[in-house]
Amino acid sequence: MTNGTIIQFFHWYYPADGSLWDHARDKAAELAKLGITACWLPPACKAQNGPDASGYDAYDLYDLGEFDQKGSVRTKYGTKEAYLGAIHTLNEKGIGVYADVVLNHKGGADEKERITVIRVNEEDRNEQLSEPFEIEAYTRFTFPGRKGKYSAFIWDHHCFTGVDYAADLQESSIFRIRNEYGDNWEDVVASEKGNYDFLMCADIEFRNPAVRDELKRWGEWFLKEAPFAGVRLDAVKHMSPAFIVEWLDHMRSLKPDLFAVGEYWAPEDLPVMLQFLEATQNKIALFDAPLHRNFFDASNKGKEYDLRNILKNSILETNPSLAVTIVANHDTQPVQLLEAPIQPWFRPLAYSLVLLREAGYPCVFYPDLYGAQYTIKDADGKAHEIKEEPCAHLPLLLTTRKLYGYGKQRDYFDAPDCIGWTREGIADQPGSGCAVVLSTGDAATKKMEMGAAHAGKVFVDCLGNRLEPVTIDEPGWAEFPVNAGSVSVWIEKHN
Repeated sequence: MTNGTIIQFFHWYYPADGSLWDHARDKAAELAKLGITACWLPPACKAQNGPDASGYDAYDLYDLGEFDQKGSVRTKYGTKEAYLGAIHTLNEKGIGVYADVVLNHKGGADEKERITVIRVNEEDRNEQLSEPFEIEAYTRFTFPGRKGKYSAFIWDHHCFTGVDYAADLQESSIFRIRNEYGDNWEDVVASEKGNYDFLMCADIEFRNPAVRDELKRWGEWFLKEAPFAGVRLDAVKHMSPAFIVEWLDHMRSLKPDLFAVGEYWAPEDLPVMLQFLEATQNKIALFDAPLHRNFFDASNKGKEYDLRNILKNSILETNPSLAVTIVANHDTQPVQLLEAPIQPWFRPLAYSLVLLREAGYPCVFYPDLYGAQYTIKDADGKAHEIKEEPCAHLPLLLTTRKLYGYGKQRDYFDAPDCIGWTREGIADQPGSGCAVVLSTGDAATKKMEMGAAHAGKVFVDCLGNRLEPVTIDEPGWAEFPVNAGSVSVWIEKHN
């Protein structure tokens, strides 16, 4: 048995040089050695903004870097051949690939259509600001570079609920398309902005049976072409829960063990995230945005934050089997919409909480392992050079999860600035078991039980933050120290 661990193997500012797929292939052996069991790769499809696009402005789902469309054959991350090669190598090393799937919207239509729309209030999409009127909108997708290969399906205005640009008016706004599938937006869980069905570009109409059938056909094709172990579904906040269930049921009829995690970012609204899980029949996990918010608050408040509450009001606490835990992702990076960086001093503490506890499915972020350098522009257009340093101790924490993070868990969340827990270990993992102590205040010690099976054993801090050994007493207890504002992870000393 090996603990499962995901890596998000990209970040928002990764260079647009077509190198990522090859980079993932080259790092496969190293990732496996660290204990990574799943690799989340970014959208592989051709996007509206071509070779510079992140992929979330999806254009042609069938073009994985194979056709000359939107200014290039390759995507930002490489060619189809390189993508399939990366998947093959990762699979060979025992690492499943989680494909990033964008089904909420399409961008970069090939032709305009004259359509009937209603202008709505961007802050309350249920409020109509006009009577029905006609605009020219980019809603017809013919994919001329692909010429019907893999699918002859043509997307037109019957396939969309709304658009954000009127070409003839040269005006950006939100326009709801009048169609035969209902005189309103689709039902979604989120009540933000009245109804948050619309996010961007041309919003897909899941009430259209032809659309649902085409997306299921595409899913079959994609799984056959690129044998992935799971999917990360983008923008599920804005999608019909009924369609998500239908699509996942179809995909699992082909691959019963298909993993699925959705991006539903509501860090201060746990009830609505739990409502989404219920609406999707617990068939999809979610990134634990409320837990990330706790980490963000703790990293900024320091010893003023009550560590006893660090896991409170999170998916991890309320529905742990569906919690994918994170310390950072591409959307929390600088100048992104959800920017909320965890302070560097707290990242090792946060990673110990997601990697070394029993519950949750952790996902580590590429820059936290490898670092990142890039240039960004602020709201005034001024350029800033950004350097993200790797997270201290992350490789050691990953290795500890792989080798030692097993067995019965005992919690000692009994002080506002110092908490800890132990994992007793299991027979199938010789030498396993660990004790973890975190402090946001002064240096401290915490008396914790490892279990009588460890009596007389000498434990050391594998992170090297504390150099003195700790001996477990006859009943199986010990005093485990930690430095101020730090974390120590104690494992059995191996000669």
